[in-house]
Order: sequence, then C-alpha cells, then structure tokens
Amino acid sequence: MPLRSALFSQRSLLLTLLVLLGCGFLSTTLISYYASLGSIRDNIVNTELPLTSDTVYSEIQKDLIRPITVSAMLAQNTFLRDWVLAGEQDPQQITRYLSEVARQQGAYTAFFVSENSGIYYQAKGILKHIDLTSERDRWYARVRKMQEPYEINVDLDMANQDRLTVFINYKVYDYTEHFIGAAGVGLTVDAVVKLIDTYQLRYQRSVYFVDPRGRIVLTGASGGPDGARAGTRLQDVPALAGLLARMPTPSTGSREYQRDGESHFLNVRFIPELDLYLFVEKPAGDSLDELRQSLYLNLLICAIISAVVLAMISGMIRRHQDGIQELATLDSLTRLHNRRAFDLLAAQALLEAERAPEPLTALLIDLDHFKELNDTHGHLAGDEVLRQFARLLESSLRQADIVCRWGGEEFIVLLKDTDAARGLSIAEKIRQRTEERQFSFEGKSISLTTSIGLSAFGPGDTLQPLIARADQALYRAKQGGRNRVCREPVSHSHA
Repeated sequence: MPLRSALFSQRSLLLTLLVLLGCGFLSTTLISYYASLGSIRDNIVNTELPLTSDTVYSEIQKDLIRPITVSAMLAQNTFLRDWVLAGEQDPQQITRYLSEVARQQGAYTAFFVSENSGIYYQAKGILKHIDLTSERDRWYARVRKMQEPYEINVDLDMANQDRLTVFINYKVYDYTEHFIGAAGVGLTVDAVVKLIDTYQLRYQRSVYFVDPRGRIVLTGASGGPDGARAGTRLQDVPALAGLLARMPTPSTGSREYQRDGESHFLNVRFIPELDLYLFVEKPAGDSLDELRQSLYLNLLICAIISAVVLAMISGMIRRHQDGIQELATLDSLTRLHNRRAFDLLAAQALLEAERAPEPLTALLIDLDHFKELNDTHGHLAGDEVLRQFARLLESSLRQADIVCRWGGEEFIVLLKDTDAARGLSIAEKIRQRTEERQFSFEGKSISLTTSIGLSAFGPGDTLQPLIARADQALYRAKQGGRNRVCREPVSHSHA
C-alpha cells in the first residue's frame, strides 16, 4: 500500500508539473507570438519599408549619377559651346558629336537645344524647332527658369515613337555665364524597368512609380499591383480600392491595407528629381508565415523541453527515493547493510531456513584492539581500515549471504544453507585472511586480527537467541586471547 501511494503521489506530481509547464510554455509562446506579430507589423510599416524606400531612392540616385555626369560633361564641353558661339554653322558636326557621346556613354540618345536658334539637335540629326507654346516643349521653358543646373525628367521621346524616356536636362552657359541652351542624355524606360526589376529582386519588394495625378508611370517587367502597366490609374486597379479610400491621391507615408483578403504594407515617398512618387510594397504573408513557423517551432521546442524536464524530474525523484532507501538500509561508512536492513533480511532468512528446512549459521565478528588502532593512527585511519575490512569480508562470502555492520568495529554475518562445520571453515578463512592482510592508510601498513563467535540456527529458534549465542562465543574468543574463532557450546547446537 505505501508503494502504491508513493507511485500515485509521483504520478500526481508529474501530471501537475506537466500541466504547469504546458500552461506556462503555451501562455509565454502565445504572448510572444502576438507581441512579435505587433512588432513585425510596426517594424515593417515604420522601419523596414521606409528603410527600403530610402535605399531604393539612394540606388536611383546612384544609377542616375553616371547619366548626370555625362550630361554635365556635355554641357560644359568647349566644342559644343564654341560651335554654338560660332553660329551653329555645320549641323552635321553637332549631330556626329551627339551620336558619339551616346555611343560611348551607353545612353539611348544625346541632345542639345539652342537658345539662339530654337533648334532641337539629337544624335540622329535635327529633330525640330522648339515651340514654347506647345505642351510637348514646356520642359524647355521650365529648364530655362530653374535655378538648379539640371533636372531629371520622365517624358515622351518624339525621336523614339513617343516611348517613355528618362531625360537628364542640363543647362548650358557660354564663357560669360549667359544661358545658350540645354543639353543632356536620355535613358529609355526599358533601362529603368531593368533597374526596377533589380531593386525588386534585391530587396524582395514590389517597386513602382506613380505621378501626382495617381497614374502608374514606371513598373518592373511583371507590372505593378495585380500586373497593372504603365499608364494605368490607381483608381482603375480594383485591388487598391481599400487603399484609395484613405489615399485618394499619392501622399508620402506608410500604410497597411487589405488586398485580396491579405494584409499589405506600403510606403510612399516623393522623389522631387522625377516629380514622381515611389511606391514600395510588401505583402504580410511572407513575414507572418515565418512567424507562424517560429510559433510551431517554439511549441515543438516547448513540448520537447517539457518532456526532458519531466524525465529529469522523474529521474531525480527516483534517484532521491533510491538515495533515501540506501540511506535507510546501508551503513554510510562501509556501505554494508545496517542493523535496520539486517533485521528485515535476517527475519526473511530465518523464515526460509525453517520452511525448507535448511541450515543457517551466524557469525559475530569483532576487530581486535581497534581502540588502540584509533589511538595510534587516528580515527581517519580507523575508518579506512573498517572500509577495507568490509571489502575483505564481502570477498570472502557468497552473494546470497547476509553481512552487516553491527556497530563500531563489530560485524554480523548470516551464512545461508551453511551448517556449523562449514561455518567454522568460513569463519577461519576470514580470520586468516584478516591476519595476513596488510591494511593501509596514507602509505602506512596496519596489521589487524579479528575474533569471531559462531552460532547455528535450530528448530524453533529466533534471531535474538541466535545472536546472543554468537555473542557468547565471541566473548570466549576474546577471553581466549583474541585472533580466534569460537562456536557456541555444543549443548546449544541444533545439528
């Protein structure tokens, strides 16, 4: 009954710990999950997308530095200025020059517009005369008035079937700082599309450009939202209806909106050089999928940790119980059975001997002059001798025999299925091995002898008289000069 009660208590403890660990891990994991979810949303909206937008903006500036540099060199070139100041005598000269600039610098086109003549020169020849009243030529009027030395402008290229082109328009001055025209280079939108595709691939975001009127101007090769192409108005893209309800016209900032049942995060940034809005968009799915995988992984780790902790606690409980059991039944110094364990084992041995019936012999052993050994070599030496004698005793007996430290320097042995004659032989072997053994402590040899009293179990006998008779025999061995074996008087033998 006590064993079942202990097992029940152990199972109850483990079940309680399992529930506590499970609830603790689950609540911690879920709290962490929802906190991380909010943190991810906040990080994407307020940090990640704005940072990506800034980086893309920097990339745009970097990718346009070379065309700007080429345009600056073109505007400051002495040949160009000298040719203009000389009266623009030979148009083929400037045409060849612009063609060579475009070829060497990898631009789609190079151009020059003369303030004096109003002629638009480009790499393929004279394009037209500038008409400041025309909508198509308003860019030149804007360049004449601007304070900055150049602008980046996205416009239709008449020389290329009105294909959308990114122009670098650079002001040209003569040697006395008088405005004499505008020069620059043009990049086809195809080249810009490749740049956008590069950005999208590098940063794993959707990138597209929208003009102030809400019209998509530039996208990657796969298009903008839902595949929308350049020229499409945002209001004509059904998936953006939720966004346009809060942003009817493009405006700088970060937003979260629902599209096709999924959360999308968007950052909008105005790029003054292009007079366009940069849209950088990211669906929430990728980040949330990673978070969900992290949640499942955390739950799995928590389950494993719970199982390991429970296994460790269960093992600790078992070891603790074994330790308590060991402390209750073993002598701490010699690691032999103590008197409590001996009483239980001896009672069982006597019961078996009476039922069989089979002989049983008791030996009561005392180490001679042990007090003098302690006084001479110290108690630590005495303890070590007791440990070594216990090992000698165990090696002299069978595993079925019962050996116990009776107290102090006394030991008791029950020899199962052993009569008095055989018991005398075993006792004599123990006595002789002890006498011949050199015990040691800290490099010192210590001699030792032992006195042994023997008694045999008889019908109707009990443990107390059996031990009492062995004690009498031990007393006679000591009185007889020690280092000897004596058995109980023959009249008390039960052969």
